[in-house]
Amino acid sequence: MTPPQSRIPYLPARIEGLAAIAMNLFWSWSTEARGLFASIDPLLWHRTRHNPFELLRAVDPARMAACASDGEFLRRYDEVMALLHEVQSARGTWYEHHYGAVEAPQIAYFCAEFGLHNSVPIYSGGLGVLAGDHCKSASDLGVPLVAVGPFYQKGYNDQRVNPSGWQEDSDQEFDVNSTPLVRVESASGEPWLAVVDTGGRPVHVQAWRMMVGRVPLYLLDTNLEANHPDDRTLMNKLYAGGPELRLRQEWILGVGGVRVLRALGIAPAAWHANEGHAAFMMIERVREHVAAGLSFGDAIHAVRETSIFTTHTPVPAGHDFFSFEELEAVSGPVWQAMGVSRDELFGLGLHPGQPELFHMTIAAIRLSARVNGVSRRHGQVSRSLWRELWPNRPWEAVPIGHVTNGVHLPTWMAPQVMALLDEHLGRGWQQRLDDPALWDQMLSLDHEALWRAHLSLKQVLGAAIREDARGRFARQHTEAAQVVGAGTLLDPTAFTIGFARRFATYKRANLVFRDLERLRRLLTDSRRPVQLVFAGKAHPADTPGKEVLQSVYRFTRDPSFEGRVAFLEDYDMHLAHLMVQGVDLWLNLPRVPLEASGTSGMKAALSGVPQLSTLDGWWQEGYDGTNGWAIPPAGEADDADAVDAERCYRLLEDQIVPLYYTRDARGVPVGWVERMRHAIRLGGGRFTARRMVQTYVREYYAPATAGDGAPDDPPTA
Repeated sequence: MTPPQSRIPYLPARIEGLAAIAMNLFWSWSTEARGLFASIDPLLWHRTRHNPFELLRAVDPARMAACASDGEFLRRYDEVMALLHEVQSARGTWYEHHYGAVEAPQIAYFCAEFGLHNSVPIYSGGLGVLAGDHCKSASDLGVPLVAVGPFYQKGYNDQRVNPSGWQEDSDQEFDVNSTPLVRVESASGEPWLAVVDTGGRPVHVQAWRMMVGRVPLYLLDTNLEANHPDDRTLMNKLYAGGPELRLRQEWILGVGGVRVLRALGIAPAAWHANEGHAAFMMIERVREHVAAGLSFGDAIHAVRETSIFTTHTPVPAGHDFFSFEELEAVSGPVWQAMGVSRDELFGLGLHPGQPELFHMTIAAIRLSARVNGVSRRHGQVSRSLWRELWPNRPWEAVPIGHVTNGVHLPTWMAPQVMALLDEHLGRGWQQRLDDPALWDQMLSLDHEALWRAHLSLKQVLGAAIREDARGRFARQHTEAAQVVGAGTLLDPTAFTIGFARRFATYKRANLVFRDLERLRRLLTDSRRPVQLVFAGKAHPADTPGKEVLQSVYRFTRDPSFEGRVAFLEDYDMHLAHLMVQGVDLWLNLPRVPLEASGTSGMKAALSGVPQLSTLDGWWQEGYDGTNGWAIPPAGEADDADAVDAERCYRLLEDQIVPLYYTRDARGVPVGWVERMRHAIRLGGGRFTARRMVQTYVREYYAPATAGDGAPDDPPTA
């Protein structure tokens, strides 16, 4: 790999710090840093999809020389360099103010994927983006966190939709030299930091570091000449292959992750597993404690009191589990080093009603004293789901709490909305995010100014859709109907509904097509037209999810809908920004109670986009009657889908569409903009990752690191 200092061919000495800015992902959520890069070459910044490495490698050297002598550019450059130096310090942060100064990482955060920026495509969807937002907010707050995950050299998967609407998956190649990743070498100069026995042979594990503001993220990789050829590709793709590959990836993540941190001299006081994929991190720490002289039981206790586990899945089938034989084939006789039998060790992941199966989630629950779901409702669902692990407790008393997810405000709030708030609140408003009075001031935002800001975002989305459709027509699409389905006939003034999620069956992307005549009347109304924009990928192995996607895609080809249904291919974080900021209404239709949290509606709210959703996940606690619309529960109806669809149509026909098209003399839909103002107020005040991480620190991290009253009510084995 090219050394970081050599990735950019030419930078004048006066502005050579641009390379250092690009090497820390803080630029991706810094308004000042993004603006600085954009000012170098706005068109090139757009074409590189906001990747500073690609920008600086492609820009004309004469332009860089001009920047180095431009007084205004240098003023902005010096301002961003000062911000970088501030980010590299732990001083003056929220964490230091409340918990004191800490130089070394204190909390290890393990996750199977991280969504930080579209230029680093090692994420598949919500879990990864949530982990990325967690790291960004930890950096903002100064939380001494270190993150660990796998390095997927081929990312997740590219999505192409063929003329029949079937999703085709391919490798998502990316250039490491276009990212802030740096390979970390051992103290002795070897390329690997740890060795993990798995599959009957040693596997050498190297790590790549990426700085996320103040937070280092270490990504694990096995693509080394020292490894067997079959082991070199272990970490190539996210969620690829069958159960055996997934199990080996999770073994490397957990065991290799702990050993890499040890090799780097990092000794966390608390360990957070974000979803069950990381449960082996706890098993490895049990092994360490036994090796240090503790009994197996005492080692489990020591691991429990310093471990936090967050579950994101509300149904049993969504949790990873493996047979004891599969696990033994991957782990080898690791139990021998702990002085216990195979069944005693693997029993940590045993479900009371499913013998000989190792559940990753159950192992994480048994080895964590602090466990939480990701919304209030999901906490309730999780207590009911895992009540068998505490047979002597009523399900309401099962010790599983909740921390409702949140999204990173500087990442997801549109720059146009931020600029409007600068005018309304003063430029220092982002220093007062914890003040409830700040968010109450959203209700006095000027109606026309907010509406004009929204219309500009809608234009940006429309232009991006047309540009992408033009490119796909040139290199991929072979039929006119595909070009129409990509959104070329969308009306820039029509009421636009956005739906962008993973295409899983329970998310019901096709529910809105249940009554085609009713939907057709809505979409083709000549006075009040409506249009639908869809995006999202199905898991490569999820055939039912691909069938839902196909059913949605086919409606883009139906001429009776007049080109008012579009599907945008290859959904990623870049497209997500455009959609959550540029549509008029966010649509979310999960089958209750299968949505653990959901964060896309939170992202939309930050830019003033209201949501229409069933009362599930975060919306159950976030909907207040002023910030969007809720589809009432279907209850015990025989056909809940039919009931939910009927109520969705009724809300659109009777309330939502009429409100959007009711304008005053200025052309402003004042009633609609009121909903927009309330969406920003609630989203910013209650559903940010800043609030989420603060809650984790107060209720989980600080007690675990201090050893204060760690609850010790372990589930039955």
